[in-house]
Amino acid sequence: MTVRVWDYLAEYEAERPDLLDAVETVFSSGQLVLGRSVHGFEEEFAAYHGADHCVSVDNGTNAIKLGLQALGIGPGDEVITVSNTAAPTVVAIDATGATPVFVDIRADDHLMDTDQVAAAITGRTRCLLPVHLYGQCVDMAPLKELATRHGLTILEDCAQAHGARQGGTPAGTTGDAAAFSFYPTKVLGAYGDGGAVITSDGSVAERLRRLRYYGMEERYYTLETPGHNCRLDEVQAEILRRKLRRLDTYIAGRRAVARRYADGLAGTGLGLPRIAPGNDHVYYVYVVRHPRRDDIIDRLRSYDIQLNISYPWPVHTMTGFAHLGYATGSLPVTEALAAEIFSLPMYPSLTPDLQDKVIHAVREVLATL
Repeated sequence: MTVRVWDYLAEYEAERPDLLDAVETVFSSGQLVLGRSVHGFEEEFAAYHGADHCVSVDNGTNAIKLGLQALGIGPGDEVITVSNTAAPTVVAIDATGATPVFVDIRADDHLMDTDQVAAAITGRTRCLLPVHLYGQCVDMAPLKELATRHGLTILEDCAQAHGARQGGTPAGTTGDAAAFSFYPTKVLGAYGDGGAVITSDGSVAERLRRLRYYGMEERYYTLETPGHNCRLDEVQAEILRRKLRRLDTYIAGRRAVARRYADGLAGTGLGLPRIAPGNDHVYYVYVVRHPRRDDIIDRLRSYDIQLNISYPWPVHTMTGFAHLGYATGSLPVTEALAAEIFSLPMYPSLTPDLQDKVIHAVREVLATL
């Protein structure tokens, strides 16, 4: 039996009656755009985080883009972030007209090296964009201090960190705003695309609502600044409302899978995930490290096990961002990790039997290297 790196079918089977009821709820509501489901989800997602506002959008990339625009970021500005991230983080910065500026990451937990941020700040820097990678948070205290000292804003990329906490504080509530993705693979995933921005700044929330609706509020009238058409679909919003009630259960399931991996793969020479001090990890993905990564992946194919690499090509090495001028070797930790990291199957419905198959196969392969 194939072990997929991610699979939703068992979860769907278990939740099918509730999910189909969500669809029926929307279809029989009489309102298919920006209706009760969208507003209900926004209220409940904000409340889950203890934030004052949530503005939902159509995907996580636009959550970052609109979040930056609502914070006043645009052409001529610089945004400091990392290259070890999904490309949409940087695509969204570029879409505002701002320039991405990269700092390196830490070798132990793969998160932004906050010690490098101060040296990257210039007179054009306007925003810090930490990526809460793989399911745990960047150290936010030094970023908050730098932002206060230099008059910068902070937009947290929480696409991989639904429900994660740092020192008891929910991911996404330390900065000025935070962007989330609800792509199906996420810890809180829709059955299609979706995204949201949370903030406790009322003026930022107001700008976000206009930006997602052409530059207007939720009805047609003369606009001052053009916006976009980036509304979350009512069906996805209602599905997310139902799944939000189970988010803590999903997280508990992911942590159980992570514990089983940690126990089963201890002592193998495989670099296992490290939890940064003060963090509550939610394990969006379970990323491991080995210098013979490619050999391991090649041999595991014969065991019918699917793996993934998050991410094989750092953004600064991609042709589309060559104009930023980052030479090979400019982010040494990021580049070294990209050649060694890979992700084991991770999702709450991964059964112990299938996980044991993965552990057994990995141990066998490592023993023969």
